[in-house]
Amino acid sequence: MIPVQNIYYMLSYAFRALQAQSYRQVAAESFDHAADLLAAILCKGVSIQLKRGLCKEYVSQTEPLSTVRGRMDVTASLKRQTLLRRQIICTYDAFSEDCRMNEILKSTMLLFLHASIVSKERERELRRLLAYFDEVSEMDLRHVDWQFRYRRNNRQYQMLIAICELAAKGLLQTQADGAMKVMEFLDEQSMCRLYEKFLLAYYQTEFPQMHASAAWIPWQLDDEARAFLPMMQSDVLLTYGRKTLILDAKYYQNALSFHYGKHVQHSANLYQIFTYVKNKEAELSGQPHEVAGLLLYAKTEEDILPDADYHMSGNRISVRSLDLNQSFSVIRQQLNGIAKEYFGV
Repeated sequence: MIPVQNIYYMLSYAFRALQAQSYRQVAAESFDHAADLLAAILCKGVSIQLKRGLCKEYVSQTEPLSTVRGRMDVTASLKRQTLLRRQIICTYDAFSEDCRMNEILKSTMLLFLHASIVSKERERELRRLLAYFDEVSEMDLRHVDWQFRYRRNNRQYQMLIAICELAAKGLLQTQADGAMKVMEFLDEQSMCRLYEKFLLAYYQTEFPQMHASAAWIPWQLDDEARAFLPMMQSDVLLTYGRKTLILDAKYYQNALSFHYGKHVQHSANLYQIFTYVKNKEAELSGQPHEVAGLLLYAKTEEDILPDADYHMSGNRISVRSLDLNQSFSVIRQQLNGIAKEYFGV
């Protein structure tokens, strides 16, 4: 079980807004579970956003009006007989706070209250903040498309929406009686994405002399037939001098497979990292280079954990485990050790 404080550190790297002075109080608190941590971050973030002002967007509205505004709908007006009241139905764009991002914030805060899993102090804070969302509608978070395009006017919402997504996927409302169930928080899929973002952001922040990115790796083909080939995107691609390390983050309940009575590496993961490494090797063939691959599993409670080095067709491919169930200073040492081992920095 990952300590809740370590989840906060992972979030603070993945979303740099959490490193600001305004979030220091959250970092100093202790939390019983991840749900209360996410609620605390959301409360603080929404409070900050309210001081800046909730974002507004042009939202399409249709209603009967006494004066024409926007586009008239004569057919609908005749059907509803609004002309008898000297009104006509119009559709127009209104600059409103009742937009999708604010609806997600409001619905997530209500989700925390309905789940009854956060502290009483947090509940009071959530109710206070909800008073500022009277003009904002609720929405069903189970059907949200979490892919947003962030621009200058709404970029400050990026971290808040990510927290809402983690919360919404960690809490589930049953269809039968409307009661709220607490799922294993955070679920494996959410933690996997957070783990990937954390590793990339860590190396970007702590090792600016290296180039760290989630880069695409192009297929090195003998012809131009690329139809139906899957895209290859690394979780973390580190480059320093002539050396390149492709780091693939894996967050599984079981880090090893059990096959014919013995533990073995996940074959698909090895095939994947080998393919990434060999295509990157071919891409850099015209210049001095050294390409290696690393599968970095989040450590589980299994007795046997992957720890091996392989030399495959001239490239080093390693499998390691990162223990997230320890103080963050030790996690930092392990990650720094990877940079030193592969790049000497």
